[in-house]
Amino acid sequence: MRKTAFVLAGIVSAASIALVGCDVQKTQEGNVDVPKFEVSKTKEGDVTLPKYDVDAPKVDVTTEQKTVDVPKVGVYTEKETLTVPKVDITPAGQKDDDKVAEKK
Repeated sequence: MRKTAFVLAGIVSAASIALVGCDVQKTQEGNVDVPKFEVSKTKEGDVTLPKYDVDAPKVDVTTEQKTVDVPKVGVYTEKETLTVPKVDITPAGQKDDDKVAEKK
């Protein structure tokens, strides 16, 4: 049960951090010309939406063994080894896919 909670907490935190690390570049300006109507149409409408290129960051979620104090029933604690999430984030502007491939 605890392991599942730790993994879910890691995934949620990685997803929220991933949104912050995006590198967004505007590639085209937007244009909206709304048609004007009176009794008859006086102008044709033209809509051009802006385009964006989004480079998402690379997120690595792994686990590692850590020894932590876990409270037990009573007034004492004892050491217990748990698997905890480990998150590595490389922002989109700094990631180098060749180095990542070599690391694995």
